Order: sequence, then structure tokens, then C-alpha cells
Amino acid sequence: MYKFVFLINPISGGGQGKVIFQFLPEIMKSMDFADSEWKAEFTRAADMPEQIRGALASTETLIAVGGDGTVSAVLSAMLSGDYAGHVKIGLIPLGTGNDLARVLHLYKPFVDRGLLFLVRRLLRAKARPFDIWKVNGKFAMANYFSGGIDARIAHDFNQDRANGVIASSSVVANKMHYVRRFFADRNYVLKCGTLGFCDCDGVCESIDVSGHRTVIVGNIPSFASGANPFYKSNMADGLLEVVDVPDMSRFLMAIAIGNIPVIGGIYKKYFLKSRKVRSLKLVMAGDEFLQLDGEDLSGKVGTEITIEYACQVQMLALED
Repeated sequence: MYKFVFLINPISGGGQGKVIFQFLPEIMKSMDFADSEWKAEFTRAADMPEQIRGALASTETLIAVGGDGTVSAVLSAMLSGDYAGHVKIGLIPLGTGNDLARVLHLYKPFVDRGLLFLVRRLLRAKARPFDIWKVNGKFAMANYFSGGIDARIAHDFNQDRANGVIASSSVVANKMHYVRRFFADRNYVLKCGTLGFCDCDGVCESIDVSGHRTVIVGNIPSFASGANPFYKSNMADGLLEVVDVPDMSRFLMAIAIGNIPVIGGIYKKYFLKSRKVRSLKLVMAGDEFLQLDGEDLSGKVGTEITIEYACQVQMLALED
């Protein structure tokens, strides 16, 4: 049984994963860890779920080195076995958005102080409880789910990357291309849709979101590279935060300055409704654009999407 296993996405962050793989032996030796106490390996696309389950079965702490998609794959594997109670999860952020790393206070130390500083802090960090949700009983959701303009942008971005339209693999180049995709897709609206949910008091409601810009379901207080359209997301309260965005002006306002709660049915004209819910169901067009934790989910879940509580895991986090 290893104390730590590092699963490294070799292409995340413009290939930074390969650099980290090279430096890990020196870092671990400097922290007095014997070679027998840890191991590192690159993720394999062909059998990644099996690889992750094998890693979870052989370690006390699994460190995912990559973007939000890499850690989401790890958490998805945790749903299929009895790992949540005894394996802690850590993250070294190499993606474009890195929303989960931001709320765990891992992203800024990595950017400001570098790999050695983060690894030293992370391997000594305390674990905190963290909710995991199931989308249609199959996909693990750690950060957020959405359908609409932001999912359209994510879909087109991934298509551009697959087709070689994005010339560079750097994080900065990726973010610049996201901006270009936003302007290209800025007129997109939901084709049709119904949002049904049960709130924290057990009151159930259904609303029509046809023609809205997006519906965002959040588990963490970070979205689209550090924005926060939610009010007070709590990652360990068994509740989700849901925001439906009727128009572009309020979408941009929520991204820029955050949100307000709905209290006693009060609705302020220029803000968005932020609802805390225990579960929800979205009915959308079969060809609607959808995303899960920044990854394209379009065409993979049908017209009905349910999101329900799955379990709680232990995530390594630094103090704010």
C-alpha cells in the first residue's frame, strides 16, 4: 500500500505534467519519502477508469495532476467502489479553468510559489469533506453542470482543439481562444427547457427556461476560471446552488459581481435568483449543449438530466 500515488495527465497545461513527472523523485526524496512509499504514472486514455480504480485500491492518498477533467475522472471512479471512506484525494492544477483547485486554495500557491512549494504543502495538508453528485446516475459531478451558452462555448472550444484550430497548447492561449469563442457564440439561447427542483425545505417547483441563456448548477463557489455566479455555495452541505440566466446582461453581471439569495419570494430586477436545492431534473432538447465540470457532455445524457447526491469524499485543501 502506497502513501501517495500521483496520476499525471501528460498533456494538461501544455505538457507540464511531463515536467512534474521528472521532478517528483527529487521532491519526494527531499521530503524523506522512500521510493517504496509512493509512485507516479501517466494517465492512459485507453483504460483510464481501470487505471484509476487500481490506483485507488493501492494507496492512502491519490493525487490527480491535471485539470478539472482529470480529477472528475478520479471522482467518477470512486463512485463505483468503496473508496470514499478511506482514500483521500489531492490535486495539482494544470488545466485551463482550475475551478476546483481555486476553492481548495491550491491554485494560487502553485502559480505564485511553484511546484515544490505546492507539493510540500499538499502532502502535509488536512483533508476536508466534499460532496460528490451523480448526473443521471452515471457521471460524477464535483464542480458544476450547465446547459446553454457557456456549454456551447466549451463544446466549440473542444472541437477547435481537436481539429487543430488552437495553435498553442498553453493555458494563456486556451483562455484567449475561450474569449474568441464567447464572442462567436454570444447570441446562443436554450432551444427549450424545463427546470424542476426540490429546495432545502422539501418544496418542489418547476419553471420554464426556454430561450434563457443558460442554467448553471453549482457545487463549488467557482465557475469558468474563478467567476462566482452563486451566492454562498458550500461544498459539504448536501445542497446544490442553481442559477437560471434569462439574458446576457444578467449573465455578465452575475459573473462579474456574484449573486443574491431569494428570500421570501423577493426578486430584484437586475440580479439572478440563486436557489439551494437537494435534487433537480432538467428536460432539454436532445441536441442541447451541455457541460459537466468543464467537459463537453452534449449528446451523452439524452433529454432528461437528473442530478442527485452521491457521497462525500475527503479532499486535501490548504488554508485560505
